[in-house]
Amino acid sequence: MYFKSRYQTLPARLYHHQVPLPLKGAKAGHFNAALAEQLQWSDEDKAQWVEICSGQKVFAEFEPLAMVYAGHQFGQWAGQLGDGRGLLIAQILDQNHQTIDLHLKGAGSTPYSRMGDGRAVLRSVIREYLAGHALNCLGVASSNAVGFTSSIQGIQREKLEPGAMMLRTSDCHIRFGHFEWINQYQPDLLAEFTQKCIEWHYSECLQDEQPILSFATKVIQRTAVMIAKWQLVGFAHGVMNTDNLNITGSTLDFGPYGFMERFRPNWINNHSDYQGRYTYQQQPSIGHWNLWQWLNNLVPLCPTDYDKEQWKQDLAACLEHYEPTFLEHYKHGLNQKMGLPSFHKDSFDCAMVFLRILQSEQLDYTQSFIRLQNKDYEVLKDDCLDRRQFEAFLTQYESIREQQDIEELDAAMQLANPHYILRNHMAQKAIELAERDDFSEVDRLFKLLSQPYQKQPDLEQPEDLAPLPSDVPEVMVSCSS
Repeated sequence: MYFKSRYQTLPARLYHHQVPLPLKGAKAGHFNAALAEQLQWSDEDKAQWVEICSGQKVFAEFEPLAMVYAGHQFGQWAGQLGDGRGLLIAQILDQNHQTIDLHLKGAGSTPYSRMGDGRAVLRSVIREYLAGHALNCLGVASSNAVGFTSSIQGIQREKLEPGAMMLRTSDCHIRFGHFEWINQYQPDLLAEFTQKCIEWHYSECLQDEQPILSFATKVIQRTAVMIAKWQLVGFAHGVMNTDNLNITGSTLDFGPYGFMERFRPNWINNHSDYQGRYTYQQQPSIGHWNLWQWLNNLVPLCPTDYDKEQWKQDLAACLEHYEPTFLEHYKHGLNQKMGLPSFHKDSFDCAMVFLRILQSEQLDYTQSFIRLQNKDYEVLKDDCLDRRQFEAFLTQYESIREQQDIEELDAAMQLANPHYILRNHMAQKAIELAERDDFSEVDRLFKLLSQPYQKQPDLEQPEDLAPLPSDVPEVMVSCSS
């Protein structure tokens, strides 16, 4: 590995150094060899992946640390939070010379654990491991993981479960909540911290007349793109607190997430989300709200030669980039999924008609787009109670496409519509087998989700494609990890 230690050069008030506390009887779970290669792991590192991913090996080049941050949770100020179960154990250069964080989840309690035990259970580790991999392969910016380990040590949740650790990777673990904590508790560090964030992640902004405004705009735009892509693949994060979004617009913190099966935009996938704040349909507006909260923490950074009220207005103006950026990427992506030309004035309206049909008929989101792509129009019509509504849609749809380059539109569809998503029952089957020390299903799903846009008959099983039966409700997932 090529180490690039950055975070520990910041003032010590921003973190707490400690070593991981290994679990008893660590066992190999799954290793992402391709990612290890991208991260320039040596043969020795690869041979020791179990020791690294279980906290038994600590690198001499980096002293592990837990970060402190704060946040708004479910819209309310939650005060000090922080890494309560994970440690940043290294920062390294990948093969593209980009700095990547290695974060060990389940590494033991820290000063920020807030009565927690600092551990992770195998169930939650497998869900995060597969989801991060799935999003990356779907083309959505996300954390990933080099591997995970299980153990013989039991961890008490609602029941006793196997303890596990996972080595997460991300381009950034700096969250909106870092700025909230610093502004609230250590405001003298805000300018230095922001400057470092710009240098590390948005160095192109340093040449601009107002680097902080440029930085804010880019964070806003990247967040908008990430959420637009969530919407396109039907991903519901489930817990979009300000401490769960980072400043580079890459998905972080997989708790009660879900890949939507039936198209129900108001589906509550987090059973702690009593008011539906974090449903799929709310994600774009919550992203905007979180960014507004984050921008408030940049107000004290007003340059000395700047009018303070003008500074507030200019920061607020940065947020005006959010909606058009989101809509640009969402509309373009949705038209591509539909096989419609983005330049046609009626394409997006036609796409919205299709989504309304999916919603009213409670059809499977992913499989319905595949049927549209395969021109299985009769199958789609037979799925509908209101067949006339579908026929009217199909007339409009074909009239838009008939004067276009159909071959080109169809090719674009194949790059935008996955055959495979991580359905809850798929993850659950892998978890149940893994809890009996059988990781074969984790491996099968890992391979299947590696190429979601290509049919893989040798790997797929019928249940991978099966929509939820009409009498089976969607699952609500716990935050418990």
